Amino acid sequence: MSNAPQQQASAHDAARSDRILILDYGSQFTQLIARRIREQHVYCEIHPGTTDLDAVRDWKPSGIILSGGPSSVLESGAPGISPEVVDLGVPVLGICYGLQLLAHELGGVVEKADDREYGRAILKIEREDVLLADLPGDAGSERVVWMSHGDSVLRLPPDFVVLGTSENSPFAAVRHADRPIFGLQFHPEVHHSDGGETMLANFVVNICGCRPSWTMEAFVEETTRAVAEQIGGGRVVCGLSGGVDSSVAAALVHRAIGEQLTCIFVDNGLLRLGEREEVKRIFGESLGVPLVTVDAADRFVNALAGVDDPERKRRIIGHTFIEIFEEEARKLGGAEFLVQGTLYPDVIESVSVKGPSATIKTHHNVGGLPERMQFSLVEPLRELFKDEVREVGRRLDLPKEAIGRHPFPGPGLAIRIIGDVTRERLDTLRRADVIVIEEIRAAGLYDELWQAFAVFLPVQSVGVMGDERTYESAIALRCVTSVDAMTADWARLPGDILATISSRIINEVQGINRVVYDISSKPPATIEWE
Repeated sequence: MSNAPQQQASAHDAARSDRILILDYGSQFTQLIARRIREQHVYCEIHPGTTDLDAVRDWKPSGIILSGGPSSVLESGAPGISPEVVDLGVPVLGICYGLQLLAHELGGVVEKADDREYGRAILKIEREDVLLADLPGDAGSERVVWMSHGDSVLRLPPDFVVLGTSENSPFAAVRHADRPIFGLQFHPEVHHSDGGETMLANFVVNICGCRPSWTMEAFVEETTRAVAEQIGGGRVVCGLSGGVDSSVAAALVHRAIGEQLTCIFVDNGLLRLGEREEVKRIFGESLGVPLVTVDAADRFVNALAGVDDPERKRRIIGHTFIEIFEEEARKLGGAEFLVQGTLYPDVIESVSVKGPSATIKTHHNVGGLPERMQFSLVEPLRELFKDEVREVGRRLDLPKEAIGRHPFPGPGLAIRIIGDVTRERLDTLRRADVIVIEEIRAAGLYDELWQAFAVFLPVQSVGVMGDERTYESAIALRCVTSVDAMTADWARLPGDILATISSRIINEVQGINRVVYDISSKPPATIEWE
């Protein structure tokens, strides 16, 4: 195989203004900062806190935000920042650890706090400033904010002034007297901080001067041009799964290059019941996108035999997908490009763009690809969160059933079976999963949930059916609410719905005698079990 460069089409590769760079130091809330900024229709990206000065300068941000993080600036080897970053001539906002980092690097003093300040606190605004202007409501000079820090600023750097205080933080909000350098000890990005969204909007719009140019209409137009330019006259294949991400990616690329694109749907034996027929109906019939269907169930299931480690599962599936795409591309006359529906959360979780944060799990579109493959990648949605992708789908007039579907993982049911993947377990899980979706739809809750699905647990327990003892496996139900999958909460489903789902699964799915409900949030858990 050739070692072709893996390039992605991007609407934001060229130099441009009106964008914010977030330097991440490992906070669990960093993605929320990005969400809040994009809600202002301003583009932003999260880069590691370790990003060097030249890369920051070359990105040409309109403003820079330093995120929070779990480290202490007093520790040896704690992530730092080049002092020259604040001399680039663009506004800087430090949040939590970001504030402490600014104080530490610019001549202030940071110390271990006598009492860790975590949770609800009262911010008292001591000085009028554009950062704290026009806060909603009538709270006057006091606001509820959310704190989470173990260190405190003992002394501000020269020329810094206090904007706000709290009971345990005399420097809860600060700024440089003359330069656009700001710091907040609390987290304005979280829902619990009263007026936090307005503070971030003040920084992005009023201080950095960003215009609200990040719209899905603009994204579609810019990305269509970027994709057409990247591909030129080349042939392209798209790994179409039928999920929201790959469906929107396929439609967007098809808009850009038309008949140069051929979609390949691989039936890997790890799909939901009826998935193959649904994809053929939507894309082959409704949209007229060229579609090739490959039956590769035996190939995938055999490759997964005896594999119980989730990271190995993901890599095996990713590598096998690429092998099949390359084989099909040769049949089509040698496609040079591969389209994938990779999203921004996939990138963040898979390749640890967050600097000191750890890789959570490998997304097969990002970290599960072989080092050497024949394709250059086209990932037109790589900059988007899921809700933004759905909006793009609406702009492209995709059918509601295509863009309103719950997310389905690229590795399919293989990561909803804990442990070894077998045909018997796949069949069992499919039958249980159909029941979950049927009952959720019947209750009118499908569109209210981010995801609802079943997980096969290879744990057998004692039961009784028809006065006879059983010793069979269990199914876990996972139903969550979310906006962008970066955080999620378990859905408080009515008890009668859970009872109906449990009763149907136990009665209709052979080999299952117990159903449990997952009440874990993200974090600390992830949405998928593997």
